[in-house]
Amino acid sequence: MPAYVSHCQNARQKNAVAIRRSVGYNDGDIRQERERVATMVKNYRKTLLACYLGFVTQAIAANFAPLLFLKFHGDYGIPLGQIALISTAFFLTQLVIDVLCAKFVDKIGYRVCVIASSLCFCAGLAGLAFLPELFPNPFAGILTSVVIYAVGSGLLEVLGSPIVEACPFDHKEAVMSLLHSFYCWGSVGVVLISTVFFAVFGIDNWKWLALLWALIPLYNTYNFATCPIETLVEEGKGMGIRGLLKVPLFWLAIVLMVCAGASELTMAQWASAYAESAIGLSKTMGDLTGPCLFAVSMGISRVLYGKYGDRIELTGFMLGSGVLCLVCYLMASVSAVPMVGLIGCIVCGFSVGIMWPGTISISSKRMPYGGTAMFALLAMAGDLGGAFGPSLAGVVTQACGDNLQKGMLAGSLFPLVLVICVLVLRRTKKE
Repeated sequence: MPAYVSHCQNARQKNAVAIRRSVGYNDGDIRQERERVATMVKNYRKTLLACYLGFVTQAIAANFAPLLFLKFHGDYGIPLGQIALISTAFFLTQLVIDVLCAKFVDKIGYRVCVIASSLCFCAGLAGLAFLPELFPNPFAGILTSVVIYAVGSGLLEVLGSPIVEACPFDHKEAVMSLLHSFYCWGSVGVVLISTVFFAVFGIDNWKWLALLWALIPLYNTYNFATCPIETLVEEGKGMGIRGLLKVPLFWLAIVLMVCAGASELTMAQWASAYAESAIGLSKTMGDLTGPCLFAVSMGISRVLYGKYGDRIELTGFMLGSGVLCLVCYLMASVSAVPMVGLIGCIVCGFSVGIMWPGTISISSKRMPYGGTAMFALLAMAGDLGGAFGPSLAGVVTQACGDNLQKGMLAGSLFPLVLVICVLVLRRTKKE
């Protein structure tokens, strides 16, 4: 539990004690009330831990299989064109789940869905170790496993944020930022731990590592089954999809999420290629220097806001981050000095850190009756940006004679639009 949350809980307890004494409560009643509040806070820490591990598992699901693409190609004879469909299937499945969640999660219930998420993570990651051998076509086995854990990823992406938002924590914007930082640390962890595992035990033993990763969501199933889970709005009182589509602020949030997802994943997915082509690094060093340091800087940004967010105005921080992101894209696309461009790629991670969780926090605060549908559609918008942004950069790169800097320059459109949207958001807040 972050220190500022404990501090705020202690302050509230002291205020509550003063009020109860003023209206005639005795010390025994006050002591019982304190114990009740302390127990409640302790229980919600378990909810927070479950969501932390959920985001770590999502990072494992998104980043583990891509580390094995060449292994799949060599062992199973799968064409690289088909292997490229693995990432496409993962993100398309997430998009479908995002849409379905907007319609059905409130009817099924948060707990059932989030437990199903952990079980899908576990089954999909473990399936990577077995299904390619069991299916007549190994590629079909791999794709089935990816789709199964992508279902879990989509559910967690939609439910993780509202579950934490519904917990009785102060400064929820900071808590939300800290929550999303665990995806960053998970991304760094899966790359580093997998690299070390392959170096020590050999990449031929990757199936054992898949089974080890599957233990994390298996354990987290118990956490989600036993922790307290609240909902943001009562059943039937959420705005619903039609209601949300009538709110101009919601459309602004959708554009923000598209730009946030595109700004983040365009740089994240092309950082390794940039490090290899511009600096001349090897594939391994390119992965560690590009995507790994990008994720580290993004995680640092989210942790810093999680720690000091109660002292920083959120839209102001997002505006500064958007401007920094635009500068980073220009450094990567315009600079004639490769090292300057690489620094832009890495620092870009810091600049995009607050965009996704910040947009979610603002939307939840200004549209408190948005409900699950709001979180689902925002997640869908972020995934759309994450799918469209890297593709745009790739198309422009190819059209310009494999000039990656031109692709990065095209990607700068997204942080530019994001800055404009945050300016509009700040103006609507003042009005």
